[in-house]
Amino acid sequence: MRFLNSLIEGLKVALRALAINKTRSVLTALCIIIGITMVTVVDSVTTGMDESFDNSMAMLGTNVIYVEKWPWEGNEDWWVYAGRKEMELEYVAFLEEKSKLASDVAASANRNVSIRYEEKNADNVGINGATSNYLNIQGLNIERGRMFTEEEARSAVKVAVIGQSLQEALFEEEDPLGKQIRLGGQKFTVIGILEKQGSFLGLGDSDNRIIVPIKSFGQIYGLRWGIQIGVKFPSEQAALDGEYEIEGLMRQVRGIDAAEDNDFAINKPQAFEEQLSAFKNGLYMGGFVLVGLSLLIGGIGIMNIMFVSVRERTKEIGIRKAVGAKSWEILTQFLIEAIMICMLGGLVGVALAGVFTVMIDQIFTATMNLSVVFVAFMICTLVGVFFGFIPAYKAAKSDPIESLRFE
Repeated sequence: MRFLNSLIEGLKVALRALAINKTRSVLTALCIIIGITMVTVVDSVTTGMDESFDNSMAMLGTNVIYVEKWPWEGNEDWWVYAGRKEMELEYVAFLEEKSKLASDVAASANRNVSIRYEEKNADNVGINGATSNYLNIQGLNIERGRMFTEEEARSAVKVAVIGQSLQEALFEEEDPLGKQIRLGGQKFTVIGILEKQGSFLGLGDSDNRIIVPIKSFGQIYGLRWGIQIGVKFPSEQAALDGEYEIEGLMRQVRGIDAAEDNDFAINKPQAFEEQLSAFKNGLYMGGFVLVGLSLLIGGIGIMNIMFVSVRERTKEIGIRKAVGAKSWEILTQFLIEAIMICMLGGLVGVALAGVFTVMIDQIFTATMNLSVVFVAFMICTLVGVFFGFIPAYKAAKSDPIESLRFE
């Protein structure tokens, strides 16, 4: 019972001391605020990146590889890749016929365009000229309407499937199905609307897009460059084996000798995961070094201010000891005060981190993890105990007679 009463009394004294020295308390907690803000924001960004990454990888398809002129990483020798031959649409039929492991082979070509409907205009829209099985490769689904057929793709029919951001920009509340939009000076009929995808890795809007038959795309923009061939496999193991099969078939169709290097790239979504891991590791390392320095400086500041507080209240300590206060009660009182300063910093730091998380999420991606809030306050408690112990111990061991004589 005495222990509980002492804790309550120590808390009251600590709060009263903080209230009397508001400015000093805030300045002392400043480095703690910076440290907790940084550790929470770093975790929010990495958590948001993980969530965004999972969603973004789904947009690239499952068990899929992409055959292209350019690799997705390691473009230091760009002049070598620039001299390669472009992909050709005819490779799709060759891979479909020869591959024993692939379940789907599709081609696409991409660029950004402007699209018009009546008086409304949408700029910087991503257009995919694609074969009819493109949705199977990308893991995309139609929400309303339909995808164009293989016959429509082969005949270069002017039809289009649009994303939801493009729908909102051009049609607002109007039903887009059956409406005609203008693209590259030609009219395309909207026959389908894609399910909402969201952003890719927190950056581009994947719903601001339009998919048209690849030959229709070629009639407007040409297919001399930029063709990407996607190959899907029925399982993860088939994808591992199929990568080598597709590499061999591509060497065959391109007429590459055994002694020559590939003049094409086989890209896998896993390359993004490796790049993301490297970025996250760098972010963690840099962030936590700065967090560690902030907490160390903040802890030293707390230790210093607690020594000042002990000195200012020396006579109070002597009086409390003279009326029967135990050493552990004095120790607890000053530890609580140190912890309260850190908790104040933690509270402000988490609040600031919440604001920064919302701001970052508007331009990149960030999601605050509630567990990191708990960790932040645990860190504050540990810092308060660690750096507040020596001043508190000095107060607890002070001689009551000498304390009473202190002026």
